[in-house]
Amino acid sequence: MSGIERIAAERLRQIEAEGWSARHDDDHDLQELSLAPCTIKQATPWIGQVHRKLPRIQGAMWAVQVVRDGDCVGVAVVGWPARMLMKKGVLAVLRVAVLEGQPNACSMLYGACSRAAKAMGARGLVTYTHQDEPGTSLRASGWLYGGLTDGGEHSRPSRFRQPALFPEPKHRWWAPWTAPEITKLEDG
Repeated sequence: MSGIERIAAERLRQIEAEGWSARHDDDHDLQELSLAPCTIKQATPWIGQVHRKLPRIQGAMWAVQVVRDGDCVGVAVVGWPARMLMKKGVLAVLRVAVLEGQPNACSMLYGACSRAAKAMGARGLVTYTHQDEPGTSLRASGWLYGGLTDGGEHSRPSRFRQPALFPEPKHRWWAPWTAPEITKLEDG
Protein backbone atom coordinates (compact mmCIF):
# COMPACT_ATOMS: atom_id res chain seq x y z
CA MET A 1 0.00 0.00 0.00
CA SER A 2 1.45 3.38 -1.00
CA GLY A 3 1.64 6.35 1.34
CA ILE A 4 -1.30 8.05 -0.38
CA GLU A 5 -3.38 4.87 -0.10
CA ARG A 6 -2.57 4.63 3.61
CA ILE A 7 -3.62 8.23 4.19
CA ALA A 8 -6.85 7.64 2.28
CA ALA A 9 -7.53 4.46 4.26
CA GLU A 10 -6.95 6.29 7.57
CA ARG A 11 -9.31 9.08 6.50
CA LEU A 12 -11.97 6.51 5.60
CA ARG A 13 -11.48 4.89 9.03
CA GLN A 14 -11.87 8.27 10.73
CA ILE A 15 -15.13 8.91 8.88
CA GLU A 16 -16.59 5.43 9.36
CA ALA A 17 -15.32 4.48 12.83
CA GLU A 18 -15.13 7.87 14.54
CA GLY A 19 -17.76 9.87 12.67
CA TRP A 20 -15.37 12.60 11.56
CA SER A 21 -16.42 14.98 8.81
CA ALA A 22 -15.28 18.17 7.10
CA ARG A 23 -17.22 20.04 9.82
CA HIS A 24 -15.22 18.19 12.50
CA ASP A 25 -12.00 19.23 10.72
CA ASP A 26 -13.14 22.87 10.63
CA ASP A 27 -13.59 22.84 14.41
CA HIS A 28 -9.83 22.52 14.88
CA ASP A 29 -7.62 25.59 14.87
CA LEU A 30 -4.68 25.50 12.47
CA GLN A 31 -2.49 26.76 15.33
CA GLU A 32 -2.94 23.44 17.15
CA LEU A 33 -0.13 20.96 17.14
CA SER A 34 -0.71 17.82 15.12
CA LEU A 35 1.30 14.75 14.18
CA ALA A 36 2.35 13.89 10.65
CA PRO A 37 4.47 11.23 8.97
CA CYS A 38 8.12 12.05 8.42
CA THR A 39 10.88 10.21 6.61
CA ILE A 40 14.35 9.64 8.02
CA LYS A 41 15.63 11.65 5.07
CA GLN A 42 13.52 14.62 6.22
CA ALA A 43 14.26 14.16 9.93
CA THR A 44 18.06 13.86 9.68
CA PRO A 45 18.83 17.43 8.51
CA TRP A 46 16.21 18.78 10.92
CA ILE A 47 18.00 17.10 13.83
CA GLY A 48 21.33 18.45 12.57
CA GLN A 49 19.99 22.00 12.68
CA VAL A 50 17.80 21.89 15.80
CA HIS A 51 19.13 19.34 18.30
CA ARG A 52 21.17 21.07 21.01
CA LYS A 53 23.71 18.34 21.75
CA LEU A 54 23.74 15.44 19.30
CA PRO A 55 23.23 16.50 15.68
CA ARG A 56 24.19 13.14 14.13
CA ILE A 57 22.05 10.03 14.31
CA GLN A 58 22.69 6.33 13.70
CA GLY A 59 20.37 3.33 13.61
CA ALA A 60 17.20 5.20 12.66
CA MET A 61 14.19 3.13 11.59
CA TRP A 62 11.30 5.62 11.40
CA ALA A 63 10.34 9.17 12.30
CA VAL A 64 7.34 11.30 13.14
CA GLN A 65 6.94 15.06 13.09
CA VAL A 66 4.77 17.54 14.91
CA VAL A 67 3.42 20.43 12.83
CA ARG A 68 1.78 23.75 13.57
CA ASP A 69 -0.03 25.63 10.81
CA GLY A 70 1.38 23.17 8.28
CA ASP A 71 5.03 23.74 9.27
CA CYS A 72 7.25 21.23 11.03
CA VAL A 73 8.18 22.38 14.54
CA GLY A 74 9.72 19.12 15.78
CA VAL A 75 10.71 15.55 14.92
CA ALA A 76 11.35 12.33 16.80
CA VAL A 77 13.34 9.39 15.46
CA VAL A 78 12.99 5.80 16.65
CA GLY A 79 15.53 3.10 15.95
CA TRP A 80 17.73 0.42 17.39
CA PRO A 81 18.89 0.57 21.01
CA ALA A 82 22.04 -0.99 22.45
CA ARG A 83 22.63 -4.53 21.20
CA MET A 84 21.50 -6.30 24.38
CA LEU A 85 18.13 -4.51 24.35
CA MET A 86 17.73 -5.04 20.60
CA LYS A 87 17.89 -8.80 21.12
CA LYS A 88 14.97 -8.46 23.54
CA GLY A 89 12.65 -6.66 21.12
CA VAL A 90 13.16 -3.17 22.54
CA LEU A 91 13.29 -0.05 20.37
CA ALA A 92 14.70 3.36 21.32
CA VAL A 93 13.68 6.97 20.79
CA LEU A 94 17.04 8.10 19.45
CA ARG A 95 16.34 11.82 19.15
CA VAL A 96 13.64 14.39 19.76
CA ALA A 97 14.41 17.81 18.28
CA VAL A 98 11.87 20.62 18.68
CA LEU A 99 12.09 24.34 18.01
CA GLU A 100 12.21 26.51 21.13
CA GLY A 101 8.86 27.91 22.22
CA GLN A 102 6.68 24.97 21.15
CA PRO A 103 4.87 23.90 24.34
CA ASN A 104 3.76 20.27 24.48
CA ALA A 105 5.51 19.33 21.23
CA CYS A 106 8.10 17.06 22.90
CA SER A 107 5.45 15.30 24.98
CA MET A 108 3.32 14.82 21.88
CA LEU A 109 6.24 13.24 20.04
CA TYR A 110 7.18 10.91 22.92
CA GLY A 111 3.55 9.81 23.19
CA ALA A 112 3.31 9.18 19.44
CA CYS A 113 6.53 7.15 19.42
CA SER A 114 5.30 5.09 22.35
CA ARG A 115 1.94 4.29 20.75
CA ALA A 116 3.52 3.46 17.38
CA ALA A 117 6.23 1.19 18.84
CA LYS A 118 3.63 -0.68 20.88
CA ALA A 119 1.37 -1.06 17.83
CA MET A 120 4.33 -2.42 15.85
CA GLY A 121 4.83 -5.18 18.41
CA ALA A 122 7.93 -3.90 20.20
CA ARG A 123 8.39 -5.44 23.63
CA GLY A 124 9.64 -2.16 25.03
CA LEU A 125 10.69 1.39 24.20
CA VAL A 126 13.54 3.22 25.89
CA THR A 127 15.14 6.65 25.65
CA TYR A 128 17.91 8.46 27.45
CA THR A 129 18.41 12.04 28.63
CA HIS A 130 21.47 13.90 29.83
CA GLN A 131 21.83 14.60 33.53
CA ASP A 132 21.06 18.31 33.04
CA GLU A 133 17.71 17.49 31.40
CA PRO A 134 14.83 17.09 33.87
CA GLY A 135 12.62 14.80 31.76
CA THR A 136 9.55 17.02 32.05
CA SER A 137 8.16 16.01 28.65
CA LEU A 138 8.75 12.34 29.36
CA ARG A 139 6.92 12.55 32.68
CA ALA A 140 4.09 14.49 31.02
CA SER A 141 3.64 11.71 28.46
CA GLY A 142 3.66 8.98 31.11
CA TRP A 143 7.17 7.58 30.71
CA LEU A 144 8.75 5.85 33.71
CA TYR A 145 12.14 6.75 35.13
CA GLY A 146 14.56 3.82 34.99
CA GLY A 147 17.61 5.22 36.81
CA LEU A 148 21.08 6.18 35.62
CA THR A 149 23.12 4.21 33.11
CA ASP A 150 26.75 3.38 33.78
CA GLY A 151 27.95 5.75 31.04
CA GLY A 152 31.36 5.21 29.51
CA GLU A 153 32.86 4.62 26.12
CA HIS A 154 31.62 2.24 23.44
CA SER A 155 35.05 1.13 22.20
CA ARG A 156 36.32 -2.31 23.21
CA PRO A 157 39.63 -4.04 22.48
CA SER A 158 37.84 -6.22 19.94
CA ARG A 159 36.03 -3.34 18.17
CA PHE A 160 37.09 0.29 17.91
CA ARG A 161 34.44 3.03 18.17
CA GLN A 162 34.77 6.79 18.00
CA PRO A 163 34.96 8.41 21.45
CA ALA A 164 31.54 9.27 22.88
CA LEU A 165 30.64 12.96 22.81
CA PHE A 166 29.03 12.63 26.24
CA PRO A 167 30.38 9.56 28.07
CA GLU A 168 28.83 10.44 31.44
CA PRO A 169 25.88 8.38 32.77
CA LYS A 170 22.44 9.19 31.30
CA HIS A 171 18.94 9.02 32.70
CA ARG A 172 17.06 5.99 31.32
CA TRP A 173 13.30 6.27 30.63
CA TRP A 174 10.83 3.53 29.67
CA ALA A 175 7.55 3.91 27.80
CA PRO A 176 4.68 3.28 30.24
CA TRP A 177 3.55 0.00 28.66
CA THR A 178 7.10 -1.36 28.94
CA ALA A 179 7.20 -1.34 32.76
CA PRO A 180 5.87 -4.88 33.44
CA GLU A 181 8.19 -6.39 30.84
CA ILE A 182 11.35 -4.64 31.98
CA THR A 183 11.67 -6.80 35.08
CA LYS A 184 11.42 -9.92 32.94
CA LEU A 185 13.84 -8.55 30.36
CA GLU A 186 16.43 -7.56 32.95
CA ASP A 187 16.05 -10.81 34.89
CA GLY A 188 16.91 -12.86 31.87
